[in-house]
Amino acid sequence: MTMKRIFNWALSATLVLGASAFTACSSASTNNVEQEKVETTELIRTSQSWDGVELPDYFEGRPELVAVKYVFPAGKKLGWHHHPVMNYGILVQGELTIIGQDGKEKVVHEGEPVVEMVNTIHHGENRGSKPVILYMFYLSQKDMPLAVQHPEIPLD
Repeated sequence: MTMKRIFNWALSATLVLGASAFTACSSASTNNVEQEKVETTELIRTSQSWDGVELPDYFEGRPELVAVKYVFPAGKKLGWHHHPVMNYGILVQGELTIIGQDGKEKVVHEGEPVVEMVNTIHHGENRGSKPVILYMFYLSQKDMPLAVQHPEIPLD
């Protein structure tokens, strides 16, 4: 089969499938089937981390966006660390307690957003009875660490 013939076949198949999908959608709306609408809820809009500190200015240069899913078992304590990059997330299961080195605490509940501290040492604990599932989004740059550990600071 020649390249032109393959292209024509693919174009024809796309047009037929598109027309079929349009017809199916049209007939569904003519049957008075109520279409579900997309619902949006803004969870957070801020320029401060959870402790009230203003976030730093963006880096200059090419950004690198990173998304990470964390699962913390019940009773797990994370070591002391800091984030050199801005990050925020959504806690989708459980309850996470974040503790600053100054003793300030923030409890993040299921379904809540959190904006992490930047360049401030802190740690997290799952004091609950079920695993914490947390999705975090980092505004970084190539080769920058998302977190820097501080093993020299003991956990209580």
